[in-house]
Amino acid sequence: AARGRIIDATGKILATNKSVCTISVIHSQIDEPEKVIAALQKELGLTEEEVRKRVEKVSSIERVKTNVDKETGDRIRAYGLSGIKVDEDYKRYYPLDTMASTVLGFTGADNQGILGLEVKYDSYLQGTSGKILTLTDARGIEIENAGETRLEPVNGYDLYISMDSNIQQYCEQAAEKAYIKKQADEVSVIVMNPQNGELMAMVNYPEFNLNEPFTLIEEMGADGTESADKKQELLNRMWRNPCISDTYEPGSTFKIITAAAALEEGVVSLTDQFYCPGYKLVEDRRIRCAKTSGHGAETFETGIMNSCNPVFIELGERLGVENYYKYFKQFGLTQKTGIDLPGEAATIMHKQENVGPVELATISFGQSFQITPIQLVTTVSSIINGGTRITPHFGVEVRETDGTLVETFSYDKREEICSGETSETM
Repeated sequence: AARGRIIDATGKILATNKSVCTISVIHSQIDEPEKVIAALQKELGLTEEEVRKRVEKVSSIERVKTNVDKETGDRIRAYGLSGIKVDEDYKRYYPLDTMASTVLGFTGADNQGILGLEVKYDSYLQGTSGKILTLTDARGIEIENAGETRLEPVNGYDLYISMDSNIQQYCEQAAEKAYIKKQADEVSVIVMNPQNGELMAMVNYPEFNLNEPFTLIEEMGADGTESADKKQELLNRMWRNPCISDTYEPGSTFKIITAAAALEEGVVSLTDQFYCPGYKLVEDRRIRCAKTSGHGAETFETGIMNSCNPVFIELGERLGVENYYKYFKQFGLTQKTGIDLPGEAATIMHKQENVGPVELATISFGQSFQITPIQLVTTVSSIINGGTRITPHFGVEVRETDGTLVETFSYDKREEICSGETSETM
């Protein structure tokens, strides 16, 4: 069956199919083995030894090579040699090569999804393959005039996603510039509509070529001498989606959550006065501000503008551990987001009973715990949209190849504490 296409928000096809051939030989039907060997060796680029081994093997059918381009398959068919079987099939093809590689994912030799959206929506995309039933004798030779029964394949549904390839391309270019300028190990970018959770772009630079997913990119540092285990380790790293699978300390970006919790709890107002000498003493620790000379006198509003650590440490103290954890849970940070991609990691957070004044201080400005980039985007979106936590997603709907609507996906919107898996604790 032809696998369903993946189509972006602008109507651009991001994943489709190419016609390819599977070349096999049927030992009992071969009349001129040397001509068969010579033809297959020439057209398939295999050694004589490789071809001869398959041609001379006594079996009902022996596969010689898969994913052969249609032009080569047609040339082999034109030889007219008995015993050669050329079956047409489909191979997944990605017109934009590297675009959104860790999001789209790819398929295996059996045309089933292995990574990303390809595996998440595999049941919709894969369709149902057909069958050809023939009658043979005990030697595997087809009986003449016996006819055959055909069960036609049912093509997969097309998947329509929220990604906008124009926004994705722009973000990939920006990520590449940052990667080069900062000499970074990797760069991730997420663009999401905070009102409905639709993801318009997700970049993990450097991306890999979806049409050659088992070829390591230069950035992996491979030199061709790696063992099989080492190469697999590098491939797994290359395929990984850090936006959802890697956790990190969010740092000052998390101050948005601390500020929202403090305002909601009523422990601060915009005009409250603070003083920053460049650090704040917490028990036996001197925790510095980014501006070591200090911001001096400032209001809460200017403290936010200055991203002043001492201001947010004091907010954490005013909230207290119990209140802080209440809001941490209410924002949904102790659960996974539920994004429609495989491999999402959970938040790594202190157990509440293990949080002392120093831990609370560092948590308040986004350090000493870890979340995923998609978790941060989702949580900040709930502040932007007025308090509704939405589920981030790419999948919008599935359609028949003629455009007939089959299913529209719906996603949770949660006003209160989310239910689901709890975070990891340390």
